[in-house]
Amino acid sequence: MSKKFIVETSARHVHLSQEHLEILFGKDAKLTNKKDLSQPGQFACEERVTIVGPKKEMPNVSILGPVRPETQVELSATDARSIGITAPIRESGDVAGSGACKIVGPAGEVEISQGVIIAKRHIHLTPETAAEMNVKDKDIVWVKLDTDGRKAVLGDVVVRVSDKYAPAMHIDTDESNAVSAFNGLEGEIVTL
Repeated sequence: MSKKFIVETSARHVHLSQEHLEILFGKDAKLTNKKDLSQPGQFACEERVTIVGPKKEMPNVSILGPVRPETQVELSATDARSIGITAPIRESGDVAGSGACKIVGPAGEVEISQGVIIAKRHIHLTPETAAEMNVKDKDIVWVKLDTDGRKAVLGDVVVRVSDKYAPAMHIDTDESNAVSAFNGLEGEIVTL
């Protein structure tokens, strides 16, 4: 069985709680689906926000839907440093004690005392695909990327397994640029 899967670049984005969505965009605001993403039920939104750090602000940041229980901002390390935010490398949803920022929308602004992270590189797999690849949820694996002139093996890749996922690996823009990632790039779990 091949252990290959698509590798996608996950650019800076925000996940909003309903409470924060309404503060930023107005009472009873709803997210507008601009484009479906590879993970079932997930979508890029028409709405955009500005992220404000101690050094400067980053305008026009994408929001990904649907709304979440807790607001979270995912930046690359370069993004976080450029606006002056100290953000840890974490799995999505693990925001306790993470970075702080201000989020500005057309109707208001929100200060979050935690929630800014650099997303840990990860692979989404269905239970069936994980079984075929002989991995399980929360395993940490190595992934080989075969790009022209910038082949790489990435470590510390967390496996995330759910029947709600579609097989895909997510890396941030710093990682994507470092390996010259391209549309259709495949990764493969390897043993070192």
